[in-house]
Amino acid sequence: MAVERDPKPEAAVVIPRRLFHQNLSFLRDRRLKRILALAGHELRFGLPKPGDGVVVWGASPTAWRGEKVAAKRGVRLVRLEDAFLRSIRPGRMGEPGLGLLIDAEGIHFDPSDISLTERILSTDPLDNSNILSRAKVGIDRLRALELSKYNLHDISLPSPPPGYVLVVDQTVNDASLQASGADRGSFEEMLETARRDWPHLPILIRAHPETAKGLRPGHFGPEHLRDPEGPGISFSDPAIPPYALLEGAVAVYTVSSQLGFEAILAGHRPRVWGLPFYAGWGLTEDRTPPSRRKRKLTRAQLFAGVMIIAPRWYDPCRDRLCSFEEVVDQLEAELRAFRQDRHGHMAMGMRMWKRGRLQAFFGREKPLRFIDGAAQAKGQSLLVWAGKAPAILPSGTLRVEDGFLRSRGLGAELVPPLSLVADDLGIYYDPAHPSRLEELIKAPLPPGGHARATRLIERLRAANLTKYNIEGAIPALPDRETDQRSRILVPGQVENDASILSGAGAIRTNLDLLKVTRAANPDALILYKPHPDVEAGLRPGMIPADQTAPLADLVLTHASMAAALNEVDEVWTMTSLTGFEALIRGKAVTTFGAPFYAGWGLTRDLGDIPERRLRRPDGALLPRPDLAQLVHASLIAYPRYWDPVSRRPCPVEVALDRLASGTIPHPGLINRLIAKLQGRFASHARLWR
Repeated sequence: MAVERDPKPEAAVVIPRRLFHQNLSFLRDRRLKRILALAGHELRFGLPKPGDGVVVWGASPTAWRGEKVAAKRGVRLVRLEDAFLRSIRPGRMGEPGLGLLIDAEGIHFDPSDISLTERILSTDPLDNSNILSRAKVGIDRLRALELSKYNLHDISLPSPPPGYVLVVDQTVNDASLQASGADRGSFEEMLETARRDWPHLPILIRAHPETAKGLRPGHFGPEHLRDPEGPGISFSDPAIPPYALLEGAVAVYTVSSQLGFEAILAGHRPRVWGLPFYAGWGLTEDRTPPSRRKRKLTRAQLFAGVMIIAPRWYDPCRDRLCSFEEVVDQLEAELRAFRQDRHGHMAMGMRMWKRGRLQAFFGREKPLRFIDGAAQAKGQSLLVWAGKAPAILPSGTLRVEDGFLRSRGLGAELVPPLSLVADDLGIYYDPAHPSRLEELIKAPLPPGGHARATRLIERLRAANLTKYNIEGAIPALPDRETDQRSRILVPGQVENDASILSGAGAIRTNLDLLKVTRAANPDALILYKPHPDVEAGLRPGMIPADQTAPLADLVLTHASMAAALNEVDEVWTMTSLTGFEALIRGKAVTTFGAPFYAGWGLTRDLGDIPERRLRRPDGALLPRPDLAQLVHASLIAYPRYWDPVSRRPCPVEVALDRLASGTIPHPGLINRLIAKLQGRFASHARLWR
C-alpha cells in the first residue's frame, strides 16, 4: 500500500493558472518555478491580463510591486511562503525549500485577513481518521528526528539542565512581527513578564537560526543578560536541537516564532505575544487573542491542517509533488548525511575506482581527503573500507561497505553503489564484534517505522529486487503438481569473502555447503546458484561440474537471483545475503554461519550465534524482532543512499525506484574499460580489489 497523497487544499478562491511576477529574483529560483509548475501554474514575468494572477513572496520588501499591479489590473494576488519544514540551511544561505504555501486568500502570519491556513483550521472538519492518525505519527517523527524549519542544529550536544524558562527571540523587522503589530518593546515586555512569572528559575533565550549565523540581527543582546535579583538570564547554545531544548523547559514565551508551534507539538502551552497561525485555537495562552478564531483544536488537528493539508510538498529526487511523509523521508536522509559529514572525513583503504562515488556520498559538506594510514587522520573522522581495515583503529572509525540494495550490476565489474553503510561500532558481516546494525535491530522502531518497513517489504516483493539485480532466466523446473519435492536454493559465495572469513562456521566452502544440504535433504529438489563474481571468473569459489552433479539437481548459471527465489521454498546458506532476501519473500532460511539476519528468531541457525543477539548483559532474553523490524534496521536505518539522477542523498524508496525502473546513469567509459580488462586478468584481482 502506497503512502496516501496529501489532500489538495480546497481554496475559497480559484488560483489562476498563469501567475505574473515583477521581481527578477523569481527567475533565478528554479525550485519555486518547478513547484508552481507541478501545482498547475505557469510563472511569467510581466503584466497580467484578465483571468491571470500576480504572485509575490509573502510580505517581502518588494511585494508592493505585485500588490500595486494586481490592484491596478483587477486580478487575483497570490502570495507564496515557505512551508514549515524547509531545508537544512536557511534560504539566505542559498538552499532551496522542500515545500510552498500557495495562498490566494492572505498569508498565514498576517491576521488582518483570513489566509488559506486559517480557513483550513477554521472550516475544514479535520475529522478524517486517516489524516489525524498520520498527523499523530508525523508529530512523533518530527520530535524523534529533531526536524524543524531549519536544521543546522547539532544532535550530539548535551541539553541544558532542565528547569528553565525558554524565551524565543526573532529577527528584527520579521514580517510576522510587523503583521502582529509587535516591535522591540514587545520582546522587552515578554522577557520582563517571564522574569516576574518565574522569579526563581533561570531564563534561556533562544536566538533565531539566521541570527545565530550572523545573517540578521535579533532583539536580544548582552545587555539583556543582567539579572541581579534572579537566578540568571543566558543565551542557549543555538546549535541545540529545538525539541531537546523544549524538553527541559517549564514554560515557553514567544511573539510569533515557529518554535511556539513546535512547543505545542512538544506538549507545552506557550505564552504568545503576537498573532501567529497557531494562536487562538485553545492550545496557547494569548496576550491578544485573535478575534476570529473561536474554534478549539487538538494538536493533531492543528498539525494536520498546517503540515498535511495546506502545503505543497516537493520531492527533489523524483521531481514531483509528494506527501508530507515523503518529504520527511527525504529530509531525514539529507540530515543523516549532513550530521555525519558536517565536519569532514579522512578516508583510507579505498580503491581508486570507488573514490568518485565515496566523494559523492561522504564529501558533500567537505571534500574527502584520501590518506594512506590512520596516523594521518590526526584526530579527524576516519573512513576505512571494512575489508581493508587494520586490526587497530582509532575509536569512532567508520567502517564502510556496500549496502544491501546496491546496484544493477556487480561491484567486481566496477558498477558503483547506490547504498553504502558506515558503521562506527564494527561491520555487519563480522559477528565477532558488535555492529551498529545489531544495535538498530535490538532498538525499538521509531514512530511510523513499522508501517514504513511493511510498505517497503511489499514494494521489494512486487519489484523483485535483490542486491545486484542481475537479469537472467532460470531453466524450466518440474511442474509443482507432478513434482512435490521441497525446493531448496543453495547460493554459492565468494570463498575468500570477508563474510565467510569472519562469519562462517564449520561449513566454509560451497562444496561443503552443498554436501551438508543434500545429506539433510536427500529427497529435495536442490538448486545451486554460483555467485556472479565467481561465474565471471573474478573471485574464487567455483565447484567443478562433476562435483556438483551428485549434489544439486540444477545449477543456475547466469540466472537472476530474484527469479530463483520466487521458485523455491527454502534457502540453505553459510552467510549469503540471499538468506535475508529470502526472508523478505517469506521463505524459510537455514544458516550455517552467523550472518547479520541470523539469531533473531527468523531463521533456523545451525552455526554459532553470538550470545549478545539472544540475551541482554544481565542474562534476560532479548525481545524477538519481527521481519519489519529487521528490514527497517537493515534497509532504512543502517545504510545511506545516494540518488545518481538528482545527485543527492535520498531515502531507500528513491533507490528502490531507480533499481526497479533501471533509470540509473551507466558507469563512465573508463570504468567500463577497466571492467573488461578485469575479465582478462582475473588472476591478478589483487590489483583492483
